[in-house]
Amino acid sequence: MKKNIASIYKALPNLLLPWFAENARVLPWRQDKQPYHVWLSEIMLQQTRVEAVRGYFLRFLQAFPDIHTLAEAEEEAVFKLWEGLGYYSRARNLIKAAKIVMKQHGGQFPTAYKDILALPGIGEYTAGAISSICFEAPEPAVDGNVLRVSARVTDSHAPVTSPHIKKEVTAALRQVYPKGRCGDFTQSIMELGAIVCTPRSPRCDACPLTDICLGKKMGTQEDLPVKAPKKERKKYEKTVFLLTCKEKTAVQKREDKGLLAGLWEFPNVPGRLSPDEAVRQAEGWSTEPEAPLRSLERVHIFTHAEWDMTCYIIPCRKMPDTFHWVNPSEMNTEIALPTAFRIFWEAYNG
Repeated sequence: MKKNIASIYKALPNLLLPWFAENARVLPWRQDKQPYHVWLSEIMLQQTRVEAVRGYFLRFLQAFPDIHTLAEAEEEAVFKLWEGLGYYSRARNLIKAAKIVMKQHGGQFPTAYKDILALPGIGEYTAGAISSICFEAPEPAVDGNVLRVSARVTDSHAPVTSPHIKKEVTAALRQVYPKGRCGDFTQSIMELGAIVCTPRSPRCDACPLTDICLGKKMGTQEDLPVKAPKKERKKYEKTVFLLTCKEKTAVQKREDKGLLAGLWEFPNVPGRLSPDEAVRQAEGWSTEPEAPLRSLERVHIFTHAEWDMTCYIIPCRKMPDTFHWVNPSEMNTEIALPTAFRIFWEAYNG
């Protein structure tokens, strides 16, 4: 590492820690340093905004206040509380990891970085966050916020999406972790990226790193970080069926692999069907359908895929065992519908 870059990293703790003490947001998962709370919050915050997570975090803790209750939980109950957060594999891995903690660690969250990293659903970032925040270990938690701060303060134009760059930043930060303040240092860099050194229009006037920031000095801060081009999302057309009969609605389970694996969904088929084709499809399921009441159009975007969906609301005279038929109360309290399908249920109910 170049000498001036090393000195920039070395200066970070003294500049960030006082700033963090004055400016840290009050967040429910910062009220203590219990590993269960930090772990849960970090998993929920993956790909999700802080404001969206607040309510989920508190409701989840109310239902599953500790690792033991989570390990004993029914998957459907966890999924229902997770409904709307997306990336349901995160919830499934929480349960798996909780069971491992109970079986292999006697119900105590492991303290060693390598043991934390070995748990399902925990990568280097989450392991670093838990290790530093809960156990004061000098283990960086390098996410998009941290990479952005690093790129700007060092005026680095290397693609931050490169695993090599992430390793370099991790190694550089590990060298400067302040003993006894590891957790605060980890959170201070995250916080700076979240509320000051933001992706667009960084607030350089409010930044404690302004005097050492090479990006600010060179006027490149808004051009950084450099990212490799994203792969174009694959687009799919789907026809979704909201089949109703005697105040009940048809749902089914998705396959146990692939996108939204093992979750509930409304019946659906590939492609865009016309109203007549949709009725014939429903007839093939032995529902004795009537004419569609109406249709709804929605687009749902996943990380790597985009669904262009047409949903037909079709009253039926029969409820074949092909599907699971649920009343509105069950739909709202027991059935965890991914957002891609929940949007049609909400539209149907006004």
